[in-house]
Amino acid sequence: MEDQNNNKDEGNYEKICYICHRSESKAGPMISMPGGMCLCRDCMQKAFDSLSKSGMDFSKLPPMPYMNLNFSDMPVQPVEIPKKQKIKKCSGKQPALTMKDIPAPHQIKAKLDEYVIGQEKAKKAVCVAVYNHYKRAFLSGSKEDGKDEDVVIQKSNILMVGPTGSGKTYLVKTLAKLLDVPLAIADATSLTEAGYIGDDIESVVSKLLAAADNDIERAEKGIIFIDEIDKIAKKKQTTTRDVSGESVQQELLKLLEGSVVEVPVGSTQKNAMTPTASVNTDNILFICGGAFPDLEDIIKERLSKKTSMGFGSVLKDAYERDPDILSYVTGEDLRVFGMIPEFLGRLPVTVTLRGLDEEMLVRILKEPRNAIIKQYEKLLAMDEVKLVFEDDALEWIAKEALKRGTGARALRAVLEEFMLDIMYEIPKDPNIGSVVVTRPYLEKNGGPLIRMRG
Repeated sequence: MEDQNNNKDEGNYEKICYICHRSESKAGPMISMPGGMCLCRDCMQKAFDSLSKSGMDFSKLPPMPYMNLNFSDMPVQPVEIPKKQKIKKCSGKQPALTMKDIPAPHQIKAKLDEYVIGQEKAKKAVCVAVYNHYKRAFLSGSKEDGKDEDVVIQKSNILMVGPTGSGKTYLVKTLAKLLDVPLAIADATSLTEAGYIGDDIESVVSKLLAAADNDIERAEKGIIFIDEIDKIAKKKQTTTRDVSGESVQQELLKLLEGSVVEVPVGSTQKNAMTPTASVNTDNILFICGGAFPDLEDIIKERLSKKTSMGFGSVLKDAYERDPDILSYVTGEDLRVFGMIPEFLGRLPVTVTLRGLDEEMLVRILKEPRNAIIKQYEKLLAMDEVKLVFEDDALEWIAKEALKRGTGARALRAVLEEFMLDIMYEIPKDPNIGSVVVTRPYLEKNGGPLIRMRG
C-alpha cells in the first residue's frame, strides 16, 4: 500500500536529467536508465558523440544487453531522488483566482501587527494598496479575450515619508514574507542616468523579474519598493550635470506611469551577452520610501508664515516640538525639498510615519513576534539559561536609544553593548540557571542578577 502511494506521489513530479539537471518540461521526454536515473536526449547524444570522437568503434563491440535503450525488462532498484531536485509538474491550466483567495485589508494588517508596532495609518494605507493590487490582478487574470472592460482600475503608487528607524523598510520586508506576490526591494542611491557608472533604471525591474523566478507574467503583477528615494532629490546650486538626481526622477516617470521596458535577465547591467526580456509596468505597484532629512524645517517654515495676530493666530513656535510634524507635509514641501512635480504626481498616496517615542521603543523591545529581547532569550535558552529583563531596565534602554536619534536601530546597538559581557561569561559556568538584567547593571552601578541551578 505504501509503495502505491509513493508511485502515485512520484507521478506528480517531473523527471530531472542526471547530467544537466533540467526538468522534463524544459528538456523534453527523458530516457530512463538503470537505477532510477534519467537522461535527456541532448545529454545522451553528447555522450555518444564524445565516445565516437574518441575513436571507439561500436560495431566491434560484442553484443551487450540493453544497448537498444529498452530497459523495460531490466530489474530497476528504486533510488530516492533528493527533494531539492523534485519539480512539480505544471498543469495546463492554473486554478482561477477568486475573490475568496484575496486577503482583506484587515487580515493583512492583523498579520503586520504581529511584527510592526504602531504606525497605524501607514499600515492601513499599505494594506489597502496591496488589497486593491490583488483585485487588479484578479480582474486582469479573469478577463476574457476580446472583451473590453468599462472600468479599468489604475494603480495607486505610494510615497512613504518618515524619519530614519521608523520602520519603512521593515514594514515592506515584513509584507514580502506574508504575501504571495513577487516583491523586490531596490535602493535609489545607486541609480544613475543611462550611460553613467551605476545601476540603470531598468535594474529595478530586473530585480522584480528575478524575485518572480523570471516569470514575466507573474512579475508584471508584482510590487517594487524603492528605498532611499530622497537621495535622488534635485541638487541645489550645482554646476555639474546631475546624473543621480533630477535625471533619475525623470527616467523613473515611465516606470511609475506604466510602459514596456527591456530589462536584462539575471543581471543588472545591459550588455551584448546578457539576454533581455520585455516587461510591462502598467500593473506593477511602486512603493517609494525615504527619510527626507530637513523636511521638518521646510514644513515649519511654511506653517510659521501664517499670521500671528488676531483671531485664529498661530504662534511661531507652535510646531517647534511637534513629534508628528511630518503629518502636515504637502506636495509643495516635497517640491521645495527637490522632488520634481511630475514625479510627485505619479505617487498620489503620501503616507507619513511618526518618529518613535519612549513608549513605542519599549513595546518594540518585547511585543513583536521576533522582538530583540526574544532573540536574546532564545540564544541563551540554547545554553539552558533563562534571560529576564526588568521593566526599569527596558525603560532605560528605550531612553538611551532615543538619545541616539536613529530610531529602532539604536535598540540593538544599545543591547549589543551591554549583552556582550553576559554572552561571553555565561557559557563559562554550566551551573548558571538564569540571568536578570537590572537597571543598576545598565547604569554601570552593579552587575546582572545571576541565579544558580537548584
